[in-house]
Amino acid sequence: MAKKNPVAKKKRTATASSAGADQGTTVRAGVPAGRTSRPSGTSPGREPGAGHDGDRAEHDGRRDRTGDRDPVRPSRRRIITAAGSAGAAGLALGAAGGALARAAVSPETPTALTTVGSTEAMFHGKHQAGITTPLQSRGHLVAFDLAPGAGRKEAAALLRRWSALAAALMAGKPAPGAGTGADTGVALDAGPSSLTLTFGFGRTFFDRTGLTARRPAGLDPLPAFSSDQLDARRSNGDLWVQIGANDALVAFHALRAVQRTAGDAARLRWQMDGFNRSPGATDRPMTTRNLMGQVDGTNNPRPSDPDFDRRVFVPRGGEHDWLADGSYAVVRRIRMLLDPWERLPLTKQERIIGRRKSDGAPLTGGSETTPLGLEKLDADGRPVIPANAHSRISAPEQNQGAAMLRRPFSYHDGSLPDGSPDAGLLFVCWQADPLRGFVPVQRKLDRGDALSEFVRHEASALFAVPGGPAEGEYVGQRLLDA
Repeated sequence: MAKKNPVAKKKRTATASSAGADQGTTVRAGVPAGRTSRPSGTSPGREPGAGHDGDRAEHDGRRDRTGDRDPVRPSRRRIITAAGSAGAAGLALGAAGGALARAAVSPETPTALTTVGSTEAMFHGKHQAGITTPLQSRGHLVAFDLAPGAGRKEAAALLRRWSALAAALMAGKPAPGAGTGADTGVALDAGPSSLTLTFGFGRTFFDRTGLTARRPAGLDPLPAFSSDQLDARRSNGDLWVQIGANDALVAFHALRAVQRTAGDAARLRWQMDGFNRSPGATDRPMTTRNLMGQVDGTNNPRPSDPDFDRRVFVPRGGEHDWLADGSYAVVRRIRMLLDPWERLPLTKQERIIGRRKSDGAPLTGGSETTPLGLEKLDADGRPVIPANAHSRISAPEQNQGAAMLRRPFSYHDGSLPDGSPDAGLLFVCWQADPLRGFVPVQRKLDRGDALSEFVRHEASALFAVPGGPAEGEYVGQRLLDA
């Protein structure tokens, strides 16, 4: 790994904390002088899928890997990276308004491109990383089943190995045992790149490990929905791993390491690969878009909301203490019927969603973050936001306050036999209780969402995700070692 850059002068390191913040949320600025410190892929106040305000530093638990506060010259590795990047003349300008392109050819300052690779998410903390972490550009969702004959002992050993692996890789280090060939070397040239590995347990995990008495009610099977066309082979699973990173090779390296480390204890059940917009691709802070071109995630709960923790994380003092500070993840593979959608006129698309496509603002006016004007009528006395518009039906005020933190990836798996794209959304949402988050909202959508005509739910899973491990612990230790 590259050595830390020299530091010419020190500036105060800004920190932020809140009641629900992860441990270790200090953000150190390893960025060129004059630039504002922030996690890669975000701008001040950005949140996963949220609007343009809020305090991202409270929950992302990330830091610049260099640890420098005001570096004055690049390390040897940064110079090499900058030289290699200089040939990419068409690089998109990031939030710095052109600093990326300039830094790639300037020897006086570190290239801003390396801030993508040097940003690190913390493995240990109150919550697991990958929940409130800003959306990464690459993702892999992987489910495993314990191997025949494997039980609690084997599961505990596997979680110990995976936790040691995650702690190393998220810090930008090789996989444990690299000297004996355990590391494939795919990510040798990169920093942590905001890598996160998040681990969860499916309902059947508790049967396989003899822990059914400690299975929470939140893992009761999701109800059937009329629009479901689910493939059982790509649904559910004993164990789940969510991998996210801002570099494709770093993400793939982690995926292969997780699969190899499973050894004989678990077998791959299904894998889904996704992506989001790359950090710095837009010239100003923007909520991501899905493959329908719609701004997606505007009305997400924000860490600055007073009830954020109550909605997203399992409280302490409940029946199952091992799940305290954890969450429930609902995963759905949603294929989008892009050919018929793209044939619709813009006005029709916007009425189906209830928002303008250009900026995500409600059809009732304002900006992306303006509340929906659900009572506003047009000149003919009809709701400006149609009664079956997706944004109206899914709004918390239409669902007794039900809300969830959406943190999806888009996917494209080639073409179907008829030539249509096999593409859509790997929908991942987080909540303290699925019966108060995903379930009531999806029931409402199932009964009359105008968007349903253009999507197909093809896989589904539900996982209990324990809280983050303390130093010296492995993920799930409070369940498996109790």
